[in-house]
Amino acid sequence: MKSGSNLEKVFVNGHFAVTAELGPPKNNDVSVIQRKVDFLRGYVDAVNITDNQTAIVRMSSIATSAFVIQMGMEPVMQMVTRDRNRIAMQSDLFGATALGIKNIVCLTGDHHTFGNQVNAKNVHDLDSVQLINLVKTMRDEKTLMGGEEKFEGDIKLFIGGAANPFADPFEFRALRTAKKAAAGVDFIQTQCIYDMERFKEWMKMIRDLGVHEKVHIMAGITPLKSAGMARYMAKNVAGITIPDAIIDRMAKAAKGSEEGIKICVEQIQEVREIEGVHGVHIMAIEWEQMISKITEMAGLLPRPKVE
Repeated sequence: MKSGSNLEKVFVNGHFAVTAELGPPKNNDVSVIQRKVDFLRGYVDAVNITDNQTAIVRMSSIATSAFVIQMGMEPVMQMVTRDRNRIAMQSDLFGATALGIKNIVCLTGDHHTFGNQVNAKNVHDLDSVQLINLVKTMRDEKTLMGGEEKFEGDIKLFIGGAANPFADPFEFRALRTAKKAAAGVDFIQTQCIYDMERFKEWMKMIRDLGVHEKVHIMAGITPLKSAGMARYMAKNVAGITIPDAIIDRMAKAAKGSEEGIKICVEQIQEVREIEGVHGVHIMAIEWEQMISKITEMAGLLPRPKVE
C-alpha cells in the first residue's frame, strides 16, 4: 500500500470508487465544514477538499482536510501550483501528512483573474506534472526536490491528478494523462462529463496507451440544477462541452433540478460500463445535500467497508 488510505483500499480491493467535492468556507466557520460532512458521510469513500477553487479566498485545504478527519471522514486534499513555490509545497506536504492526510490531488489551479484577488501574482514555480513527481519522490525516495539527503519519517500519500478529455487540442489530452502516469500519479479525476461520446473516445485513447492499467480513472460528474446553469457552463466554462440535447432536455423539464439529477444518475450508470473507468467523482457544486440521493439512485450504495 502506498498510503493505506480508504480510497486506495477501495481501488485495491476492486471496488468502484466514489468521491465527492467539499468546498471550504469563505471564512473560518468550521460549522460549514461539519454541515457538508454530515451530508456526505456514508455516501462516498473520500471527499475532495478544494484549494481556493476559482481563485476565491477560502479556508486552506490543509486545515479543512484536518477538520474533516476529526469529523470522521477521509479527505482528498487538493494542492494547486498557482499559489506556492516548491519550498511551500514541500513544507505543506510535511504538514499535511503529519496531520494524517493520506490523499492528494495535484492541480495547476484556476487563473487568479477568475477570483476575488485580481491583483495577486501567480507563482507556478512547478506545473501539475512536476508536482506529481515531487510528491512521488518525497514518498518513495524520501528526498526533497533536487535530491537532497534523505529525511526522516514517511510521506504516505495516494497521488491524484486531473484530466480534461474535452479541452483542445483533443488529440493530446490522453497523452497528457499518460505523462502524469509516468510522473507517478495513482488516480485521475476528470473534468465533468456531459459529452459522453467524446469521453468514450478519450477512454479508447487511454486504453490504447495502456494508461488504464497503471492509473485508476475516475469520471467526473456534475449534476445540473437548471437549463440556465447548463447554458452558462456550456458558454463560459473552459473545457466543458454540453450537447444541445441535454440543454433542451433540461429546458423542457417541469422541474430542472429533478431532471438534472436523473441525467446525472444516467451518466454514472453509463460510465460504469466503460472499460477502464474505476470510479466516479461527483462534483455537486454547493449542492452536497443531493449526494445521498444521487448515490442511492445510481446503485452505488452501500459503500464498501475495506480493511
